[in-house]
Amino acid sequence: MTLQTSLSRFLSFAILLFSLVGCSSIPSASQQDAKSEIDDSRSADQILAQARKAMKGGGYEEAIKHYETLQARFPLGRYAQQSLLEQGFAYYKAEEEDTALDTIDRFIRLYPRSPIMDYGLYLRGLVNFNRGRSLTDKFFPKSFADLDNVRQKEAFHDFSKLITRYPNSQYAADAKKRIQHLRNSLAKSEVNIAYYYMKRGAYLAAFNRAEYTIKHYQGSPAIVDALVVKLQASQKLNKPELAAATKRVIELNYPERASKL
Repeated sequence: MTLQTSLSRFLSFAILLFSLVGCSSIPSASQQDAKSEIDDSRSADQILAQARKAMKGGGYEEAIKHYETLQARFPLGRYAQQSLLEQGFAYYKAEEEDTALDTIDRFIRLYPRSPIMDYGLYLRGLVNFNRGRSLTDKFFPKSFADLDNVRQKEAFHDFSKLITRYPNSQYAADAKKRIQHLRNSLAKSEVNIAYYYMKRGAYLAAFNRAEYTIKHYQGSPAIVDALVVKLQASQKLNKPELAAATKRVIELNYPERASKL
């Protein structure tokens, strides 16, 4: 082996060794992110303030990142609870309803005795209340009764739970208004389905829908229509006693409608 060959091999080995050492000393992107996370000297209040500032300016994705940082650095206590709920609201504002619900449900599961649980229930109801309403609906609104009943019922359940468990909550008044709106909408939807069953000759199905409406949505203007369907279905099902009893209820509570029967 010549001296030139030996020197060439040594230089190649030295260059390779230097490259390996150099690469190992350069942190990866994930390592840099982790170091940045560790070196973040902001207080919880500062991170929360930046998240809220981003929210106010419509920067929902930026706000979500701040909330995630806050939860990672301060996983215990009120900041974790508050940031998780506000993160859910940020997803809602960003029109990511499914992720918003997942985030809110995680809050409810992790902090069942949280002092801000009333807001958690209210926010869950709010997301369900508006869930599925597309941009087209905003410009060409259709009857709320035509929207997904399952989501409406979830919102009704959320708001009802809120006012039952936290009657003095600052969100209770608005929840009651939304419950009334949902009650009327759901009742109208159920009656529309009951009328459809009547036209198809499915009298038992129509009767059951009407009965369900009367039982669950008292106070709705659609109750009188539900009673009429119940009366007509009872007659078709050859239940004269039930039909007579239903007619008496209509005559007693809705005399004007009774006169048209």
